[in-house]
Amino acid sequence: MTPEKRVVVIGGGLAGLRLADRLGPAATVTVLGEESRVPYNRVLLAEVLAGRYAPEVTALPAPGPALRRGVRAVRIDRAERAVHCDDGTVAAYDTLVLATGSNAVLPPLRGLFEPGGRELPDGVHAFRTMDDCLALSAAVRPGVRAVVIGGGLLGVSAARALAARGAVVVLAQQGERLMERHLDAEASALLATHLTELGVEIHTECRVRGLTTTGPAATRRGADTPRRATGVELADGYRLEADVVVLACGVRPRTGLAEAAGLDVRTGIVVDDHLRTSDPRIHAVGDCAEHAGQVYGLAGAALEQADALASVLTGAPAPYTGTRALTRLTLGGADDRALDLAAFGETTPRPGDDVVRLADGTRRTYRKVVLRGDRLVGGVLLGELSTVGALARTWEGGEPPHDLFHLLTDDGGH
Repeated sequence: MTPEKRVVVIGGGLAGLRLADRLGPAATVTVLGEESRVPYNRVLLAEVLAGRYAPEVTALPAPGPALRRGVRAVRIDRAERAVHCDDGTVAAYDTLVLATGSNAVLPPLRGLFEPGGRELPDGVHAFRTMDDCLALSAAVRPGVRAVVIGGGLLGVSAARALAARGAVVVLAQQGERLMERHLDAEASALLATHLTELGVEIHTECRVRGLTTTGPAATRRGADTPRRATGVELADGYRLEADVVVLACGVRPRTGLAEAAGLDVRTGIVVDDHLRTSDPRIHAVGDCAEHAGQVYGLAGAALEQADALASVLTGAPAPYTGTRALTRLTLGGADDRALDLAAFGETTPRPGDDVVRLADGTRRTYRKVVLRGDRLVGGVLLGELSTVGALARTWEGGEPPHDLFHLLTDDGGH
């Protein structure tokens, strides 16, 4: 690829900016970023909400003139090889990269929207963007009653952050346990204990049916009375009072532009081992991309895909074969109430797998690894992560663990 080649990247998040940085002078790169804010690391939003970080701490490295902030792509013209933007401009491309990320899932709750409307009631917040985070932060003060809907990674992070701000927090999880995609039953129980001790009230196997609100619907222009959430209704009829409701029900890949352009879309935008879509001039990376049936939704995968695509576009293709994702989370700051957890690979064993567990009730640490034959295929660590690096390297390398006890104990990485 020569500098004359025009690469347009739709999306100014982690994946899009990483790709632009990796391409460097090898192409003329334009990044279209929908948000007007300085690009930031979404992984740190819970720390901002908890009051531990100022928003500027989350800023990504300065992208330079390649980034156009506050510009939304509205249409892709594949025949003309051009992207039409909401400000009336058109960005022509030789190669187009979709790094459109994902949107927060808004559950089908009764009372969430008025008929024909798309405005959330006052007091109801998604938790996906910096704007979401700052609006929620402004609404929280000690004693505020907050209901978090969703007990996955995002919901747990939000609940912990709100509790740190002094809110009275209830977490409603439809599944059987917290973070069931990442943790096994034992680790999830320890996580629930940790949150409970911080004052978070947890309800699992709990389906939220709708919202209760106050304020009449709009009757005529200029006489609107804002609706405000006052609580949530559970499927069993029980009602939880709330000043603040947080929707942390997961994310969904943003595929609208790709679908409108006629690209192959399933859960995400389908790509091959060179991150190409069904149009060879268009690629996709990050949360919006689906490779080999997998949508990762993780920062590590987004960075790996951006690096792989940069090598493809600069003429040194190294096929992308998937990401071996490790999820790592710190709940809390540097105090005795903080909790670290990590999970990688297959944490639920298949028949015939071997499982090794080490638990320390006094220190509240838990470690579990799953072995299939002589290979480490997954693990969960909670409370103490000094060995996670050594375990992850063994897992990623596909090598038989030579001394599993050594890997599992505190000195495993030394």
